[in-house]
Amino acid sequence: MELLDLAMKQEMERCKHIARAAGLKFSDSTLEYIVTNHDMLELSPKIMIPTLYDYWVHDVEAVQNNWIYDSYPTNPYETVINTRPPISYYNQDNADWFNVMIFYHVLGHIDFFQNNLFFRGTWDDDFCGQALADKRLINKIREDLGAEKRWVDYVIEFSRLIDNFVGYYPELEKISKSDSPEVFGVISPKVDFYFGKFLRELYDAQALDPSFYYQELERYNRCIERVGKENGERAFFDDYVLRGKFPEFQAVYKQWLEKEKKTKPSDIFEYLWEYSDVLNKDENKWMKDVMQVVRRTSLYFQAQIRTKICNEGWASLWHQRLFIPDERIRTHEVDFAKVDSRVTTDPQLGINPYAVGMHLFEFIEDLARKGRLSPSYQLLNDMELRKNYDTQPSEEYVRKVLFETIQNVNDERLINFLSDNDFQDFVDRYKLFVVGVRPHPEKPDKAEVYIKSKNGVRYRQLLNDSLYHPPNIDYESESHGAQLYLNHIYEGRSLVTKYIPAVLAGLSFFTGRDVRLETTEYELIPPKNWLETYDSGYKPKHSMKRVLYIYSRQERQIKRQVL
Repeated sequence: MELLDLAMKQEMERCKHIARAAGLKFSDSTLEYIVTNHDMLELSPKIMIPTLYDYWVHDVEAVQNNWIYDSYPTNPYETVINTRPPISYYNQDNADWFNVMIFYHVLGHIDFFQNNLFFRGTWDDDFCGQALADKRLINKIREDLGAEKRWVDYVIEFSRLIDNFVGYYPELEKISKSDSPEVFGVISPKVDFYFGKFLRELYDAQALDPSFYYQELERYNRCIERVGKENGERAFFDDYVLRGKFPEFQAVYKQWLEKEKKTKPSDIFEYLWEYSDVLNKDENKWMKDVMQVVRRTSLYFQAQIRTKICNEGWASLWHQRLFIPDERIRTHEVDFAKVDSRVTTDPQLGINPYAVGMHLFEFIEDLARKGRLSPSYQLLNDMELRKNYDTQPSEEYVRKVLFETIQNVNDERLINFLSDNDFQDFVDRYKLFVVGVRPHPEKPDKAEVYIKSKNGVRYRQLLNDSLYHPPNIDYESESHGAQLYLNHIYEGRSLVTKYIPAVLAGLSFFTGRDVRLETTEYELIPPKNWLETYDSGYKPKHSMKRVLYIYSRQERQIKRQVL
């Protein structure tokens, strides 16, 4: 691995100048390295972070990568790391003209990293430097443990089993509140409690009419308009009607406020650090340090996991727009077309995040160019009027919409930003579809792939189903004494059951307690007659059941019960 030579570094600086002129924003300093295929194979298990902590699984994955490479020799053209300064790697087999194209792609990534709000927690961090400090810490712990150093890898392994439970959004909220207190301080805690938790619980208990909620909002706004925020809020809560209707409100609010003053764990890691007798023993304090390293690493990459489609789509959009008019493409137009078609093609099977993300940004930009993001267009039902609608706004407005879009979206927001009608237009424009698989009508031993639907709602559901969606686990409400009780709040996706025993064993190790996990699973309902399965219209039926997994620390066994 070596730094880019001076000539190519100058080409990169030219690309930066052109990219900034087009509107991209990024830091001045960047680091570029030329890497061999062997370097790629060695670095990929560490997510291309050379300073990441050592862990035996990384070595296993490196060996596995070498085996795969021997059979199918291929490696990425580039990789870019979101750190300070940003680091990008370029395969030594890349041609010079090709690296210029990739420079634009990388600058698109860096612009996204440094301007998208979901990366807010990483904007000021030198993650490679932090990773090096973490690596030295873990190596020091191994040295201190001596012959017992194998326990470090056990703690890393158990921590990595639950690192998808990290409190990414709570941590992001803390940063946002710290950076923009004026935004989050507009509504006082008392008002937030009244309109949020208090009235919501009454509504859920069917003790409140929805119209009362809107009446109270109007009364609150009138009080603020009449005497200002501070006095208006006091007048709102001193109102004799409210005091007579909810005499218990002040006491309930006081109890809630006392409870909220206690720092609530952001995730299961913080919960374990606070409540685990095992981790709080003096001889086990080192385990917390190792767990913090794993948690910190997972938090850093959460934003990238949640913005794969946005990130790759944005980078692909700009490598096309900036490289095609660049004079350095001359004589390589056909080569570029071949490479770009492989990167941004719409596959017949599956989803290409590069293509989907790029198409969505292009489509939103086109809506802005015709003024179709306005309420007047969105409320139109007439197909002809929608088809011909064009208010011809300025290019400055279109550019503003495009760049503000990438600041505020992750994959879920980008996919669900458009209305159903607009998304159907998007699907139609790019000829997208959902495929299905069925038995071949003439060859029973083979399957037939067919176009199942061109419906926008179905295709959007396909995209949503492909997104990263860690399980929502409540680890506080019923955990007490001799057990840790985990309640999987079902959101349409079941847990991967093969991982459950290992996760519960790891949590039992950290807590020194039995662990229970309540979750939702589906069981196949057997057909009444086996002949039904040969019917072309047969569809298997499943029943949804609530299931309890119990891990016994003493027996080191797991049991499953249907509730």
